[in-house]
Amino acid sequence: MPRRLRAPAPGWTTRSDVVVVGSGIGGLTAALRIRAALRRRGGEAGGTVLVVTKDVLHAGSTQWAQGGIAAALGPGDSPDQHERDTLVAGAGACDLDAVRVLVTEGPDAVRELIALGTNFDHTPAGELSLTREGGHHRDRIAHAGGDATGAEIQRALIAAVEAEPGIEVIQHALAIDLLRDDHGGVAGITLHVIGEGQRDGVGAVLCRAVVLASGGLGQVFSQSTNPAVSTGDGMALALRAGATLRDLEFVQFHPTVMWLGPDSRGQQPLISEAVRGEGAFLVDFEGHRFMQGVHELADLAPRDVVAKAITRRMIETGHPHMWLDARHLGAEFWERRFPTILATARSHGVDPVTELIPVAPAQHYASGGVATDLHGRSSVPGLYATGEVACSGVHGANRLASNSLLEGLVFSRRIADVLPGELRSWADPAPDRRAAALVAADRRPEIQAAMTGQVGVLRSADGMAEATATLAKVVEAGSAPDATPDTGAWETSNVATVALALTAAAALREETRGSHWREDFPVRDDARWAGHVDVRLADDGLALGFTAAPPTDRSDA
Repeated sequence: MPRRLRAPAPGWTTRSDVVVVGSGIGGLTAALRIRAALRRRGGEAGGTVLVVTKDVLHAGSTQWAQGGIAAALGPGDSPDQHERDTLVAGAGACDLDAVRVLVTEGPDAVRELIALGTNFDHTPAGELSLTREGGHHRDRIAHAGGDATGAEIQRALIAAVEAEPGIEVIQHALAIDLLRDDHGGVAGITLHVIGEGQRDGVGAVLCRAVVLASGGLGQVFSQSTNPAVSTGDGMALALRAGATLRDLEFVQFHPTVMWLGPDSRGQQPLISEAVRGEGAFLVDFEGHRFMQGVHELADLAPRDVVAKAITRRMIETGHPHMWLDARHLGAEFWERRFPTILATARSHGVDPVTELIPVAPAQHYASGGVATDLHGRSSVPGLYATGEVACSGVHGANRLASNSLLEGLVFSRRIADVLPGELRSWADPAPDRRAAALVAADRRPEIQAAMTGQVGVLRSADGMAEATATLAKVVEAGSAPDATPDTGAWETSNVATVALALTAAAALREETRGSHWREDFPVRDDARWAGHVDVRLADDGLALGFTAAPPTDRSDA
């Protein structure tokens, strides 16, 4: 496994007090609030913030968030009820303190988004329009543009960032590796930039802190709802820098992803859980509503429950997908409430107004990531993480629907509360004598096939051992010294790194819990596995550990 990515020596150097990697809700919120805090401490010139994003500002996962953002904002709702639903979905693996931070600070954080200019949908009476999704016992999902919540939040945040002269943005910039000082703390970061004037090719940004907000790992699998940029870069970079990754085995597979055929690869169309929240339901090929009796919430059960039920039904019947029936919602409702999903489905030849939608589970969200405390601090001094790249502890074994945008929002605010007072002194990067390597770009399909086939919805020891052997061969064969150091190879190296770490964590956890489903260990085992699997990169390879967690009294699914 690469200890650092092989890359040309930096051809340019710049400086910024803080570098934020990623431009979704977590990254842009962190940049805005950190810059505001630095300005309060030192005036207009009090500190600089640089946002780097691998594509353009709006190209991350946030813009694809259809359903909305969850917070206890409605009548009769409370943070305590939101906490209970989050803990139940998390299946005994949530950090209770982190969940309480999320649900108590969430309402004010959403109100601040509104004050920033985010246009959420409202009822005819002028109240915030709230809906329900899987695992929620209250209507608490705020949405925008019907099913374009992420895009609207992204629009408002980008407008705010572009209006702030103290924030610089570099687009088309891939983060390669962290630069560390003599004590192992942050001294800078290397980037590869395409077409940014003098900042072109590989360069170095010297800085005093790095905030990772780089999103998830969807492209580790053959099918995902994540965009093409989600190649686990932040997690792999952090692991190589000495940070701990936590709960990687808890990969959420969204139950209702539109099935496009057995050979479809890459980003797949998501059919939001909000469609079921508005009354759609699942049926098999005989028209049987198979979620009835599986869970008290039936079609609105937590995502792991629904994904498992669909997968079981597919295995039992031999069919490659199930069906989502939303025909009774009617054309007017579809066009008003779900215009984006409607247009997408029609573009693939299915009209949800008159036809059943073929659906099957596909990778959707990484509940694990860089282990952080309640203020986003990682185990590497000066390195923070927020959003999907991070593991704050709020999601446990299975993220509750629409808690992801809220997590990025709340914990980015908390990073900004402490980071300005913790800025490290400027330091020169220490020489990095670790062996550099690359996995060639053309090996990615092999990695994805192994992960999808053996480390997907249903896992076993034999399957994961087979996947590990495949991954090891791919890494060894693909790490040829003549592999071209380019974006494809850097991304594929990150995909391979995360795939190996994820598989190791999943093999260690010998139970079924939340989104981690072992056919050879089919029951949840609180006596042995109530806690977190941690992964680090040691000199001799991956080092795994287990951190026991005290049980909560609200975690029983």
